[in-house]
Amino acid sequence: MGFTREELKAKRIGVLMGGLSVEREVSLRTGAAVMKALGGAGYDVVAIDAQKDLPERLRAERVEVAFIALHGRYGEDGCVQGLLESMFIPYTGSGVLASAAGMEKVFSKQVFIAHGIPTPPHRAFVDPQSALAETDTLPFPFPVVVKPSREGSSVGVHICRTRDAYRAAVEDAAKYAGRILVEQFIKGREVQGAVLDDEALGVIEVVPGREFYDYEAKYQSGSGTRYLFPAPLPKEHYDRVNEICLAAHRALGCAGATRSDVIITASGDVYILEVNTLPGMTETSLLPKIAAGRGIGFTELCERLLMGAALKA
Repeated sequence: MGFTREELKAKRIGVLMGGLSVEREVSLRTGAAVMKALGGAGYDVVAIDAQKDLPERLRAERVEVAFIALHGRYGEDGCVQGLLESMFIPYTGSGVLASAAGMEKVFSKQVFIAHGIPTPPHRAFVDPQSALAETDTLPFPFPVVVKPSREGSSVGVHICRTRDAYRAAVEDAAKYAGRILVEQFIKGREVQGAVLDDEALGVIEVVPGREFYDYEAKYQSGSGTRYLFPAPLPKEHYDRVNEICLAAHRALGCAGATRSDVIITASGDVYILEVNTLPGMTETSLLPKIAAGRGIGFTELCERLLMGAALKA
């Protein structure tokens, strides 16, 4: 499984980016950064915008290995992975099942619970009517977090402190993919743990300039968000976050790199929110920041991911 650098430099590498999801713009930035790094390191790379003609593009460009730089629906959820499997094109990251499980937050939470990995209590609803019907009977108090179950980059995520805010958030989340997920709000510090090639890389703390680490805080320059690596936590708490992120990565059956969203309370309780099976690789992304803190430069990180490319079905 996987390739050597020498083998990969003799192959045509397609960097799949853009795509059809609401995270298209972020994916284009990730793809551009990966193209620059791999091209500069001497790889034969071609940018592939993953539209409906993706199979034809892959054949026309004679792509032999795919570096998946997509985010969100059709790219992070097992769809593209299944296409690449059926075309016998090795690809980076997790396989079909792990990608699908990681993208569907309701299902991944069930996996975490089955493995004893702590995650906030939740309810899932198939439509806004059922979510609104239980406004006063949720099994946890306000504030709550409302989010679509199959989007990333904090798209459609709201912290709701009132019934009115809850109603608006439910209606917004219903516009996006998947079920409506309602979680108990856990007050604590927002940290992120990364795993690379089945090894915990470390933990970074995110100090948002906004109420929480939302889309604007993640991707807009000048958002005021600060990143602290290594996260300034007591050693036992830091180690616990690493342990939980690696456990979640393994529970879902992930490969390559993942980045997990975690909340740690003042008392040291750790809760995993979700696992990102295709972490962002933009200039503000957290996986490259964590890797850099461990002495792994951006080009080396891209190469590590590429060397793990394989068929996984």
